[in-house]
Amino acid sequence: MSTLTKEEREIIESSIRDIPDFPKPGIIFKDITTLLNNPKAFQALMNHLTKRYESYNLDYVAGIDARGFIFGSILADRLGIGFVPIRKKGKLPYTTVSEKYSLEYGFDEVEVHIDAFAKEEARVLLIDDLIATGGTAKAASSLIGKVGATCVEACFIAELDFLKGRDGIEAEVYSVLHFD
Repeated sequence: MSTLTKEEREIIESSIRDIPDFPKPGIIFKDITTLLNNPKAFQALMNHLTKRYESYNLDYVAGIDARGFIFGSILADRLGIGFVPIRKKGKLPYTTVSEKYSLEYGFDEVEVHIDAFAKEEARVLLIDDLIATGGTAKAASSLIGKVGATCVEACFIAELDFLKGRDGIEAEVYSVLHFD
């Protein structure tokens, strides 16, 4: 299992921009667009994830809409396995299975194609850019199980530890960076 060097961690972490008071006052938004446009940081991250997951015997990487698509599709390609998008409700064209989750004020829903994981008992890595309260990740992990696959691990580029979003995710959770 691969671990980041101190230098790699610093390169990746320093490439993420803080945006104060977004989307509302008091919140510090972790902006990954600056990681995406920094080739050295992005390559360090993707090399780390590739090394970490190359021995996991995965069949698919499932990325959460939308930033999970970026990391997930590249990682799936590097691992030589399939990529599956987990989308917001109404965005997939074929028969889907959905899962609702709570938001601060109301609910949202994610879905996946009913036949997304063609291999029986598929081993799946779930990936997204950030875990905060964990609602979307819990719903996405549940969806993977609903369509007959196993979520081996949920991976996030950054985790806001103080929100305890990993609590209640049935799979193992790995976050590259942690913020208090």
